[in-house]
Amino acid sequence: MINLKKHTSQILVHLLFWMLFVFVSLFIFSRYYWAENPFLQYLSILGVIVYVNHFVLLPFFVKRKWYKWYGLVFIAISFFATQLYCNVFAQCGCSIMKCLSDYLWQTLVPLIFFSFIWMLFRFLDEQSQKEYMIQQHEKMELKFLKSQINPHVLFNNLNTIYSYSIEKPNETPELILMLSDNLKHVLYESNAQFVDLNKELQFLDNYIKFQKIRTEGVKHIKYTTNVKSDYIKIGPLLLITIIENAFKHSTLHSTIFIQITEEKNTLICTCINDFEHNNTDDNHSKIGFKNLKKRLDLLYPNKHQLQIEKTEQFKVILTLDLS
Repeated sequence: MINLKKHTSQILVHLLFWMLFVFVSLFIFSRYYWAENPFLQYLSILGVIVYVNHFVLLPFFVKRKWYKWYGLVFIAISFFATQLYCNVFAQCGCSIMKCLSDYLWQTLVPLIFFSFIWMLFRFLDEQSQKEYMIQQHEKMELKFLKSQINPHVLFNNLNTIYSYSIEKPNETPELILMLSDNLKHVLYESNAQFVDLNKELQFLDNYIKFQKIRTEGVKHIKYTTNVKSDYIKIGPLLLITIIENAFKHSTLHSTIFIQITEEKNTLICTCINDFEHNNTDDNHSKIGFKNLKKRLDLLYPNKHQLQIEKTEQFKVILTLDLS
């Protein structure tokens, strides 16, 4: 469809130019070209020259970047075409300079115009191709980054179910249903570039319920959400990186504070946890946040702010403009 529109627009441009060119040549300059000179006969040869330039010369020289050679060929074609019209068709008996001054414009105008049109459409094609490649690259990178997140989240959930199947088998079915919901979200719903915020929050609710079970008696969790807008969407699996990091690196017998608020299409996710100050094994955390920053740059360019503070507590605040 796009190619059809492009070709249609090119044909219209060509037709409109030739109509205008013939009108100007025959009526505005009628003293020179209507009764005395066989302009319409030369017009067919001029068309051949223009389209040989358009379909053969320009692609050949531009592809090889032989711009100087093309310039010389262009000048030679313009000169000899003008002399052909002046001496063969018009038979005016003018000097070379008189021929050029009177008739060169009618060869140069279509040649220059259609050369410009060729370069313009070539530039537009290159820009369209670049945009397509950038979009494909972003899609591939997003898939790669999500693939790094998904297995780890699911692995933690499976570990929880395994431990509960041994210690508390009666509560295992509910966990399996929760895991089923999360699997559906990760494997199917998160394949879209954006998902409903409510579904993403349900995914986080299930994850945090798993963590509450796993860390019962070891860590205290304060988790609150407040979403005011309906039908709002968000990039999938963005917030889980922040929340998962808090559970993994928080100290024993500490409180993890998680708050997600949304108002007027602005979402703020705040996560605070205690951490071991002398713990140097934080490579996974760095990789996770590095991936998160990449995804934010791809999905929310100039529409996000990620603050990471590592003082007495580890604090992460993510602000997203979801409009």
